[in-house]
Amino acid sequence: MSYGQLGLLRGINVGGKNILPMRDLSAIFESAGCENVRTFIQSGNVIFNASARASRSLAGIVAATIEERFGYKVPVILRTAQQLRDVVSKNPFLKPGSAEETLHVMFLADRPIPAKIAALDPNRSLPDAFIVRGQEIYLNLPNGGGKSKLTNAWFDAKLSTVSTVRNWRTVNKLLAMMED
Repeated sequence: MSYGQLGLLRGINVGGKNILPMRDLSAIFESAGCENVRTFIQSGNVIFNASARASRSLAGIVAATIEERFGYKVPVILRTAQQLRDVVSKNPFLKPGSAEETLHVMFLADRPIPAKIAALDPNRSLPDAFIVRGQEIYLNLPNGGGKSKLTNAWFDAKLSTVSTVRNWRTVNKLLAMMED
């Protein structure tokens, strides 16, 4: 079975905070009209199928339900299988011999306006690098994400949106799961 959509939640089950069991998360998606719901690892990755009608309000419904039941404000970012295929195929940092463990993708809730993208400081956290493409920011973090100044908070403030990050291995695994 192939899966048509992906839900990415930010900040759950990280460092012992905002604990949300995956079976509860799956049930929330199911009650919002999703079918064939599966989760991957404990950090808020959900693949599912849903009608176009259910998808339109899904992020808001899931976020509101989590806040109501668990008390957490959790951004929910959605992508289709085709959008995720595009993310994987368009990574500007993925070259033969590149260190894939340094690659990450930041998924944005909204497409940032060009003037805000142009105002980003490319030297903020050298040797880290980023490229904004559509609703994603591709990151190359040679010293790891924990030492980088290219954080969700910085990009969210500069681009007036919300984001969540996944490492390259997880992005590829999610795509493979969606295509199974």
